[in-house]
Amino acid sequence: VQLQASGGGLVQAGGSLRLSCAASGSFFNLNVMGWSRQAPGKQRELVAAISRGGIAKYADAVSGRFTISRDNAKNTVYLQMNGLKPEDTAVYYCNAGPTYVTTPYWGQGTLVTVSS
Repeated sequence: VQLQASGGGLVQAGGSLRLSCAASGSFFNLNVMGWSRQAPGKQRELVAAISRGGIAKYADAVSGRFTISRDNAKNTVYLQMNGLKPEDTAVYYCNAGPTYVTTPYWGQGTLVTVSS
């Protein structure tokens, strides 16, 4: 399984960005797809995840501002990020696997920088 993420960039606080992640290879074990992030000097943290059936989970820090969605036909997951804050600055990673806690497949990171 390969995951290809895109959509990062520089945005001002309050702005929006949309991240995309397309999966290729075997899709049998990709029940859950999601996004994690790692800010400088901090541990990687889960941002959002969504099951093949559309059940989404969010970190408290992004709930109400970020929306995760998924196109199963395209094996692609999206992260719409609105109301961005400087503390959202991080490298965002796409990940996928059979469950919310078991996501062995990871894409390369895409940098999101939010200026104040």
